[in-house]
Formats: sequence, C-alpha cells, structure tokens
Amino acid sequence: MATQMPTMQLRTSPHIKQALTVDVIMRNVAGALLPVAAFAVFQFGISALALLAATTLSCVLTEHLISRASGGSTVGDCSAVITGLLLGLTLPPGLPIWMAVVGGVIAIALGKALFGGLGYNVFNPALVGRAFLQAAFPIAVTTWTPGGAANRFIEFIPSTWTFPFALPADIAEWVQNLSVDAFSGATPLALMKYDGVRTEVSQLFFGMTAGSAGETSALVILICGAYLAWRKMMNWRIPVSMLASAALTGAVFYLANPERHPDPLFILCSGGLMLGAVFMASDMVASPVTPRGVWIYGALMGIVTVIIRLFGGLPEGVMYAILLGNAVSPIIENLTQPRVFGAVKKGKPPDGGRP
Repeated sequence: MATQMPTMQLRTSPHIKQALTVDVIMRNVAGALLPVAAFAVFQFGISALALLAATTLSCVLTEHLISRASGGSTVGDCSAVITGLLLGLTLPPGLPIWMAVVGGVIAIALGKALFGGLGYNVFNPALVGRAFLQAAFPIAVTTWTPGGAANRFIEFIPSTWTFPFALPADIAEWVQNLSVDAFSGATPLALMKYDGVRTEVSQLFFGMTAGSAGETSALVILICGAYLAWRKMMNWRIPVSMLASAALTGAVFYLANPERHPDPLFILCSGGLMLGAVFMASDMVASPVTPRGVWIYGALMGIVTVIIRLFGGLPEGVMYAILLGNAVSPIIENLTQPRVFGAVKKGKPPDGGRP
C-alpha cells in the first residue's frame, strides 16, 4: 500500500492576516461619519440634509457611470459614499444644491478616477472637490448661516435652491426670524482673525457655532475617530501628531502675543481641524505608512494649518495643509524607510571592518 507523501506549501507573507477587507473598512468609516452627519442635520436642519444627500448621490452616481464606462464596479465598497459625506460636511449648509452636485462630480472624476480609482488617488478626493468649489464659487463657499434656528426642520435656507449660475438667494428674510444674538455671518475663525472676537471653547467643543456642516462639533468627531482607532481602521498616530503639532505651534504664538493670537484650545476646536485630522489626513491611500513618516506627515499638516490661519489671507488652512501633506507623502515615505534587516551602509564592510 503506497503511503501518501506529506506536502509543503510555500506562501508569501503576510502569513497572519486580519479578517478585514476594503469593503469592511469602508463601511465602518462610512458608519463612523453618520453621527457627524446626523449632528449637522440637527444643527442646521433640512438644508444640511439636502446638501449631504446631493454630494453623496452625485459621488456615487459619478463613480457608477465611470466604472461602467471602464468595465469595472467599485460602488459597492462605500468609498464614494465616504467621499460624498466628507465633501458635504466641509461645505456651508446653505450652499446651493447644484454647486454641491458639481463638487461631487469633480471629487470622483478628478480626485479619484483620473488617478486610476480606489487605491491610486494621490489627494483626498473630497478635498479636491472642495478646493474646486472654493476656487470656482468663493462667495458661496464662504457664506455662513447660523445653526439652531427654530424653523430649520421645516424651512430650507433660501440659498439652497438657487438656480444654476444665478446669484445666491437673499437670506435676509430667513435671518429676520432669528434673534439678533443668534446670528453670526462669520465662523469663529473669521471673527477671531478679522475682528479679534474670541468664541468660547465650550461652544466650539459642543458645536454650537456657525461653520461648515460637519466642522462644528469637536466632541462628536473625536468620539467617531476613537471608534475607528479602536477597531484599528485608522492610524491614530496621524490625527494625534497633527493635532499635537497644531496645539504646540499655536501655543508658541499665543505665549509670544496672547492679545493677538488665540490659545491652543481654540486652535484645536475651531474650524475644520478635527474633521480634517480624523477623517481626511488619515486617508490610507494618500498618507505614508512608515513608522516615522506618519508622525512627520501629521506634524507638517498641523504646523501648516496654524501658519495659514494666523498669517495667511484666509481664516482657515486645513484643506490646503492636508493637500500639501498628500503631495509630499511619497517623499516622506521614501525618506523614512526603515533599514532592511541585515543591510549595511554602502562602502562599509559587513563585519564592521573587524579582523
């Protein structure tokens, strides 16, 4: 009777794999964004809901059409949903819907598909769409409306349904229904930069301020980011290094001139820093993966954010800081590659020159 010889299988690393797929990670990230989106709707009402629906649907539809034209399909992995949600969360809640749709198309077509699709994009697609909208429609993208209006769940912000290429609708009638103290035509960053008016950190932390749809509640964003870090679906080092470097940079300028510059807590809780650090800077595709590289990458974006805020022409700098970080990410990764085990420096004998 012939005995069966044992077989040996040869496989490449990694030999131990975590039961995570791209689809699972993307669905969890999309799920983590839902509380942020829900708070945006709670704060700004049905206009924010329409905005988020427009950006998300336009992103999904654009990816579907491009995938069909190229013979593939990636809509099911929820990456387009994430792009749409993030884009909508970075925009003013009263932005005209047609502009939101244009931003969604640009985010997928130019920010993702142009580079080869999921896994090949150099820049965060949502920020590509947002950057285009800010360049094309600067007034609309920097026109803010207050949150917490009594009629926000039954009435749209008038500018929401502005016809394409028409002047933005006048929101004066809607504003008259609000108390004068509740209305602020500028974000806390703009009030601080141009008027020297400081918003209470507690208002920033809990999200009771004017701003983009998803940039107002630092607390909600931190909770959602902690969930992703706990599930090991986000490299926590990137947001930590970005926030820490922003706080340290802000502290230096605050200690040098506290009358002119805001304190570190204001820096952390205001604007889009929290949303950008947690959900955009940590983009797995556009960020480095080397141990030292992720710290350098995050620190660079945090420093650039504060420099633009304090000394640039715009009150906010998170978008440009992250896009800059995306651009230099390959360089950072190349310069911070760990030494191969057993490798020696060029020209140095393997035994260190010992006899």
